[in-house]
Amino acid sequence: MKRLVAVATLLGLGGPAAAQSITVSGARLSVQAGTTVSVSDSLLNRTGSQLSNSGTLHLGRTLNNAGSFTSDGLLRFSGTAKQRLVSGGATVAQLEVDNTASAGQNQLVVTDDLAITQRLLLTNGLVRTPGTKIISLLNGATLEGEAAGRYVVGNVRITRSAVAGPVDFGHGAWLDASGQNLGDVTITRTAGLRAAGVSYGTNLGATTKGIDRIWTITAAQAPTAAVPLRLSWPAADDNGLTDFAQAQAWRQGTPAAAWELVGARSNANSRSISTSTAAFGRFTVSNAANPLPVELISFTAERRGPDAWLRWATASEKNSSYFVVESSPDARTFRAVGQVSSRGTTTRRTEYQFTDANLGRYAATTVYYRLRQVDADGAESYSPVQAVSVPLEAALAVQAWPNPFRNEAVTMLISTPHTGPATIELADAVGRVLWRQPTNLGKGSNTISLPRTAQLPEGVYLVRVQQAAELRVLKLVCQ
Repeated sequence: MKRLVAVATLLGLGGPAAAQSITVSGARLSVQAGTTVSVSDSLLNRTGSQLSNSGTLHLGRTLNNAGSFTSDGLLRFSGTAKQRLVSGGATVAQLEVDNTASAGQNQLVVTDDLAITQRLLLTNGLVRTPGTKIISLLNGATLEGEAAGRYVVGNVRITRSAVAGPVDFGHGAWLDASGQNLGDVTITRTAGLRAAGVSYGTNLGATTKGIDRIWTITAAQAPTAAVPLRLSWPAADDNGLTDFAQAQAWRQGTPAAAWELVGARSNANSRSISTSTAAFGRFTVSNAANPLPVELISFTAERRGPDAWLRWATASEKNSSYFVVESSPDARTFRAVGQVSSRGTTTRRTEYQFTDANLGRYAATTVYYRLRQVDADGAESYSPVQAVSVPLEAALAVQAWPNPFRNEAVTMLISTPHTGPATIELADAVGRVLWRQPTNLGKGSNTISLPRTAQLPEGVYLVRVQQAAELRVLKLVCQ
């Protein structure tokens, strides 16, 4: 065996040849049709060089392309250790992987995007891509030989043109356009990466998960009716899930959206589930013990008159106990203003609502809301924050000074957007009214002195100011 360095302007191999390694440097290496070239170690095609293969090119370890590379023949990786293909974004006709190394080493790592025009054949071993790179099988190209222990880990994309009927894409996805003209349909499968949100779906708290496969389906023409869909996977991608007697398919419109139920639960102990969908997107599967949400499909907060009206919906829930509604006038310090019981465990969409009365009591132009979702085991998660604008005319504000006070008069500043009658009361800590005075407040700021505060004994007192439907209560402390 030898090391072959191609340095001439043109080197054509027209008969069987073998080398330990080949470096193409400033030259062109051509493997002609009907010719087999075997490289037991590595082939390096340097920048400015050309490598073309119309025959069969066997690699025992690595192909590293930094130049021009075309292959309308067979590119075969048949090593006994981990192998590597640095394609430089090339397109090849046929790629075969026949790696007989031990488990964990029996793989071909494809480091770049790679397009295949005819066939990807898996005889032995795995093919692995990084999470951001894709092996694309163009229209007419087939994926053959996938089975337990030999499949693509990472991203494999398959495109079929003029889809109007049933099509088996060959990477665990089958669909039937049922007479609809979907045009070009592309399904990208991401599998085996053990990456949440990339190769498997989770709920918001990442406490439940689906299988380690996500299929992303796009079509030139959106479906106008339900499309039957079948998804399949090997045991290696169960992702720790053990019982698929009641499996559930899920759809996600975008990677940032919530997972939504697709169809009903069904038995998928054979690791294949059939459903139908009227919209494409990202699809995955979980079992009954791992519904992907408690997730908010929506959470809105809006002003209705003097109140805030909050609405939210979940796609499904698992062991959810209740929601705490929290508010804040400054988006920093939140306090609970209400609690709503949840459904516990359900795979159905559930809608909730809550009214926070009298926004004016916050004396703020914006009030912020969030949900704290509490599970039966005490685990908590928070929703995004929503804001409600409070017009100035909705706010009645009361201040008093000094506070605390002692043997002195107390002055109140009452701000109101309305001119009109009001009532001011002073009560002790048990609610007994010590003093009540009707008054007429003018629009804007009103300064009022509370009588006899200099004679009050130590304790806690409450000042109540009511104008129309708005009530403000202020605590005073005499010490």
